[in-house]
Amino acid sequence: MPGRTFLFLCCLWGSLYAEMIKPVAILKASGLVSDIAEENGLLYVATDNGVVDIVDLTTQKIVRQIHFAPIARSGGELTPVRIHSIDRMNGRTLMLTSAPNAYRNVWVETNGTLTRIIDANAKKMPKSAFFDHEGKIVFGSFGSDIMRYDTDERATLYERHISESTMGGMTLDAERKRMVISDESGRVQLIDINSSKVLRDLASEHVDNIYRVAYANDIIVTAGQDRRVGVYIGTERAYHLKSDFLVYAVAISPSGKRALYSSGTEHHLQLFDPRSGRKGDTLVGHKATPGKILFVDENALISSGDEENIYFWLLP
Repeated sequence: MPGRTFLFLCCLWGSLYAEMIKPVAILKASGLVSDIAEENGLLYVATDNGVVDIVDLTTQKIVRQIHFAPIARSGGELTPVRIHSIDRMNGRTLMLTSAPNAYRNVWVETNGTLTRIIDANAKKMPKSAFFDHEGKIVFGSFGSDIMRYDTDERATLYERHISESTMGGMTLDAERKRMVISDESGRVQLIDINSSKVLRDLASEHVDNIYRVAYANDIIVTAGQDRRVGVYIGTERAYHLKSDFLVYAVAISPSGKRALYSSGTEHHLQLFDPRSGRKGDTLVGHKATPGKILFVDENALISSGDEENIYFWLLP
C-alpha cells in the first residue's frame, strides 16, 4: 500500500507541472503512414500507397523514394500496394507488402536494388519483420508463429508457435539479440533470437489485446486495448497506468528513462517516467490516432498515425 501511495503522489506532482509540447515540424507523406524506421539520420516511411519516403531528418525533406508497382485485382483493377512493415539496418531496407492472394511479399532493398526474398505464393502471413544482429530476418505472424530466416541461404532456420492467441506487438532490443512479443490475451514474452527460447514469460498487466510493445534498457512498455499501459522493469517489478482511451502506441527512450503512450480521444502523446510512473509533459498536434512512436535519441522523437502526416518533436 505505501508503494501505491507514493506512485499516486508522483503522478499528481507531475500533472501539476506538465506542459503542452507542439511538434517542431510536420511532413506530409505519400500516403497513410503504416510504419517508420530510422538509420543514420534518415527516416524510412512506409505508406499504404506503395511508396517508401526516405526523409533527411536534418532538413525534414524527402530525398528519395522506393516505389512498388500496383496490384492487379480481378477485373483488371489496379490498387496500390500497402507496405505493412519496414526496418532498416546496415544499408538494407526490409519491407512487408500486400499481395493479391491476401498473403505477403518480403522485400529487401540494397543500394537501389529491390529483391523479393519471400514470395506471397509461399503463403506466409507475417505481421512484423526485423533484421537481427546477424543480418538475418525474424518474423512474427498473426497466428503467433515466430520464424528466423537466412536471406543468403534462402532457408528457414526455425519456425515456432509461441501462443494460442493472435499476435499483438513485436519489437527487438537495441542489440537485436532479443525480441518482445505480445498477444491478444495480454501475455508478454521475452525471447532469445538465436535459439527462440523464451527467457521470460511475464505476468500480465493487461486483460485484453496488446497493440504495441517497446523495449529499452531491460524495460518493456506495452499499449493495451484495455486502456492500460503496462510497464515491466527487468525482473524487479511490473505495474500499469490507466488511460481514458484505448492505448494504440508506446515508445521508450534508448536509456529507458523516458516513455510515451498515446492518450485520449484528442490524439495526444503522454510522456512519463517508466520507473516511477510519474506523468510529465503532453505532446499535442496529431490529427488522428497515433500508431507509431520512435525515439531517435533521448530528446528527439518522431510519430505517425492513421494519417498522412509525420510529426517531429523535441523534448525539453
